[in-house]
Amino acid sequence: MNKRKPSQTMQKPRSTKAVLKRMWKYLISYRKLLILIIFLTIISNVFALVGPYLSGLAINEIEKGKNNIDFEIIFKCCGLMIIFYLISAILSYVLSVIMIKMSQNIAYKMRSDVFNKLAYMPISFFDKTPTGDILSRISYDVDTVSTSIASDIIQISASIITVLGSFIMMLIISPLLSLVFVVTVPLSIIFTKFMSKRTRRLFRARSVKLGELNSFSEEMITGNKTIKAYAQEDYVIDKFDKVNIDTSKAAYEAEYHAAIIGPSVNFINNISLTLVSVFGALLYMKKRISLGNISSFVLYSRKFSGPINELANIISDLQSALAAAERVLDLIDSKIEEETAKEKIDLDVLGHVEGKNICFGYNPEREIIHNLSFEAKEKEVIAIVGPTGAGKTTIINLLMRFYDLNSGAIYLDENNIYDLYRSDVRKNYAMVLQDTWLFNGTILENVLYGSKNKTLEDAIEACKKCKIHSFIMKLPKGYDTILSDDGINISKGQKQLLTIARAFLLDAKMLILDEATSNVDTKTEIDIQNSMLNLMKDKTCFIIAHRLSTIINADLILVCKDGRIIEKGNHEELLIKKGFYYELYNSQFNAS
Repeated sequence: MNKRKPSQTMQKPRSTKAVLKRMWKYLISYRKLLILIIFLTIISNVFALVGPYLSGLAINEIEKGKNNIDFEIIFKCCGLMIIFYLISAILSYVLSVIMIKMSQNIAYKMRSDVFNKLAYMPISFFDKTPTGDILSRISYDVDTVSTSIASDIIQISASIITVLGSFIMMLIISPLLSLVFVVTVPLSIIFTKFMSKRTRRLFRARSVKLGELNSFSEEMITGNKTIKAYAQEDYVIDKFDKVNIDTSKAAYEAEYHAAIIGPSVNFINNISLTLVSVFGALLYMKKRISLGNISSFVLYSRKFSGPINELANIISDLQSALAAAERVLDLIDSKIEEETAKEKIDLDVLGHVEGKNICFGYNPEREIIHNLSFEAKEKEVIAIVGPTGAGKTTIINLLMRFYDLNSGAIYLDENNIYDLYRSDVRKNYAMVLQDTWLFNGTILENVLYGSKNKTLEDAIEACKKCKIHSFIMKLPKGYDTILSDDGINISKGQKQLLTIARAFLLDAKMLILDEATSNVDTKTEIDIQNSMLNLMKDKTCFIIAHRLSTIINADLILVCKDGRIIEKGNHEELLIKKGFYYELYNSQFNAS
């Protein structure tokens, strides 16, 4: 007996260090651009740091008095200041352009990583995770990280260089006066660190609420027709207002606490400038420092405290980016479907499927399929019927390995499907679901989707057998007609016929029809029944149908109720038994 459990998605909270470490891997993948950025940042800020020193030299020259002033030195200092500041500005512009390019490259890489991970995530993940939340991570969260990389990283890098350079110059000018910052800088750091821990949690909560808002909006927009049909516009508006208010409150709380940081650090920095002015004046009076050096020191102190204040101002953006990065990385780190096969087995599938003692529950604590066994012989048509909630669609999910069994086994041509790669199992099934899916493309592209080495002629033949060819030829561009992603240019039934044609083109030995004719009118359904039976001759077919009239020719009918197969046999055999199937069939016949 095989014990299997569905893969669980683990989302453990990360520390700031862990998130930064992961983001560094994205940055280092563009190491050439990163080296260039570091070089330009250093050079740009070094040129900017020379300005205050030259200003001090000019003021010292003026302090000599008009009879001793060497204007050549003053003009030279002023000219060099203009040149250095101009070079610094040009380098900063080039740096910004390069940083934008790298940030977009990282955004592209992160989106690719997210989408690639989503492609291999188990069905259970999509069942549990709202679509809007996923879209929020792919779009909003990645954009937030990208914007932060493009602006905040430059700001932080420039600030670090400016602070270090300014502090070194202040020490050279007056070590004694530099002692002012021994008190004020640690105070700024301690306060910023304290507030950052609080705001990080609030920005994470804001991102979650934005995901919930996107999920609700996506759900309501998708179900707009149903909302209007039941006249629930006012109810939906009220419910949206509640979700919107919660999101706004979360955003306000995050921004409110983040807004405290900038002014508070700015106040501390202004205190340091005040102390510099007072003690600088005292030192000047005692001839311990020149007027030019005081001027240079004040300018350097502003350069020193300015970046600290700017860092405090961008801390909200940085915390928002870290929270967004954490959500994206949570998705990237989610567990994909794990392969249970030890080695690849070359299959030449005939189509014999057997289930033995299958037990399963979407929630491990609540089993919905109980000790279920069945056998589908090669090229047989197997119908699965029963009331709503009987487990019909769940059986199909287990055949396709969308979910793994709690216990029991399913065999494909004597091979346990857990000894096969999931993709090898699935590609041997052609599947038509009750919920149709067509993408934004031509009719031909949609019909040929998933079929290799198939031509227009193959598509036409399949569409003819599905009674949809004549409709396609009436369209202005025939098979080259573009289908919109919402399918507004074809009916629901026509969409279903196209998906059936798509399934018939697959080189698969087994076919699954899950309520495949549910969106087709009775006349069209009757028209395609004979064609479907002819197309299914060489395939082992599993059919789920509420209309029992569509499966009377099935080789074997499995009657399910409460997660168990309570009756087996063909149509005539089951009617003779006069059991549950007999009652189900007669209730539909009498109702019709």
